[in-house]
Amino acid sequence: MTHVTPDQLEALRLMQSCTIANAIETFEIKPRNEGFMSPEIKCMFPGLGGMIGYAVTAVIAADSPPTSNMNVPRPDWFDQILQIPEPRVVVMHDLDAPNPVGSFWGEVQSNIHRRLGCTGTVTDGGVRDVDEMQELGFHAFSSSVLVSHAYIHIVDVNVPVNVGGLRVSPGDIVMGDKHGVLTIPAEIASGIPEAVEKIERRERAIIDLCRSADFDLDRLKELVGR
Repeated sequence: MTHVTPDQLEALRLMQSCTIANAIETFEIKPRNEGFMSPEIKCMFPGLGGMIGYAVTAVIAADSPPTSNMNVPRPDWFDQILQIPEPRVVVMHDLDAPNPVGSFWGEVQSNIHRRLGCTGTVTDGGVRDVDEMQELGFHAFSSSVLVSHAYIHIVDVNVPVNVGGLRVSPGDIVMGDKHGVLTIPAEIASGIPEAVEKIERRERAIIDLCRSADFDLDRLKELVGR
């Protein structure tokens, strides 16, 4: 795993996700239509700002009672969480999606996972106890809000999952805010702030020109055409 310092992670957390997405494009390491989740994964608490961490992944289900070979005991799950460095983001694929019936997440699980070094969750399932989660400061990105936990259980842990059209593997850097969720390739994480500065200088020149009393169309074409 490429080493990313806590300070570098914090700097990324303070940026907007769309700004980071723009910066990632400049490295040309993947297609521009990949690396982020689709809009059904919604930010539940926009006021909490940005969330970032290393992915702890799991597969869950709630529509039917668990069977012996599809039920990871919670103590084993806690041990698996600690295999991933802090800060952690729990990324859960719900086998019942796109019509989840039971929520893994609520007040109790948010408190447990926060104590285990997790800053939030991303799931194509649902969440509940949303007031309590928000008060705790536990980030949540989900497809829905649900009333019950039904037969919720963990089917598998720390395996690649697909949530919102994005494949997430254990240890991936996951960042989210009010705009959505994306992964940040660790190998370019340290270079993103410099890339952001270059993009913002170019954009600022365009914005300043558009707001100027001396606006000139030819100059705008020159700036945009670079």
